[in-house]
Amino acid sequence: MNAISQNKYRHTYVIGDLQGCFAALKALLKSIQFDASQDFIYFTGDLVARGEDSLSCLRFVKKLCEQGAAATVLGNHDLTLLATSRGFKTMKEKDRTQDIFDAIDGSDLIDWLRHQPLLIEIDDRYVVTHAGIPHIWSFTQVKSYAREVEHVLQSDLATLDGFLAQMYGSQPDIWSDDLQGNERLRAIVNYLTRMRIIDEQGHLDFVFKESLDDPMPDGFKAWFDFENQVAATHQILFGHWAALQAKEIHPQIVALDGGCVWGGQLVAFELNGQKKHFEHNPLGGDV
Repeated sequence: MNAISQNKYRHTYVIGDLQGCFAALKALLKSIQFDASQDFIYFTGDLVARGEDSLSCLRFVKKLCEQGAAATVLGNHDLTLLATSRGFKTMKEKDRTQDIFDAIDGSDLIDWLRHQPLLIEIDDRYVVTHAGIPHIWSFTQVKSYAREVEHVLQSDLATLDGFLAQMYGSQPDIWSDDLQGNERLRAIVNYLTRMRIIDEQGHLDFVFKESLDDPMPDGFKAWFDFENQVAATHQILFGHWAALQAKEIHPQIVALDGGCVWGGQLVAFELNGQKKHFEHNPLGGDV
C-alpha cells in the first residue's frame, strides 16, 4: 500500500484498464495534454493482456513511474503475467503478452511489476484499487490486507513462487479473519482484483461479468451497492468491470474501465476537477 500526495501537480488523473491498448493511451494523453513534468497519473491496473501492444504499455508506465509522474496498482491480468512468467499459468489464447517474455528487458519489466502495490491512498481522500473494496472491510483492514499480499509478491523468489502456485481458485469465497497462509492471501487478491458482485455477508461470485441491468444471483449486488465503510471517508477509484462502461455510479465510487480493449473507450478521471475524459480505441479493440 502506497500513500501519495497529489497537491504539487498541475493535473492528477486516474486512468482505467489499459490491457495493452497503447494506441489508445497515446491518443488519450495527447487529448488531455499530459505533461510528465507537471502532471501525475494513477493507473487502475491491468496494464497488459489482449490489446495490441502490452510490451509498450508496460515499458511506458514503468518509465513514467520511475520519472515520478505515475503510479499503478496491480490488476488480475498483471498478476497473471507474473504467474505465467514463473511457470504457474499458461498464457491464454487471446493474451498478447509473449512480446514481454521475448523482450531483452522482459525480466526487468516483470520484476518491476511485482513490486507495485494493490492499493494506493492519495491525500487521505482517495483510494485506488483494481476491482474495488468490499463493504465488509474498513480502511484500516484493507490497507493491512493489501500489505500482506504485497510483502509476499515482493519477497524472494521461493516465497513468491510458493504463493503464485496457489494464487488461483475461487475458494474461499468469503472473508474470515481466521484465514491463514495462501488461502488468506488468495482471498485478499480475489477481493481486490476479481470482485464484481457480492452478498451481504461478503460472499463473492466470480461468474457474473455483465452490466447492472442484467439479472444477478439471488442475494447478490454490485459490491458498491452495499453501504461501504471506505467510501464514507475516501473516494474509491477502480477499473476491472468493463460492462459498467465507466458510467456514473456515486460521487464516492468512480468506475474507470471503459472496455477499451473490447472496442470501447479508455478513460481518464481528473481528480482536481472530478471530470472524466474519454478516448475511443483507434484500433477498434478485440470485440
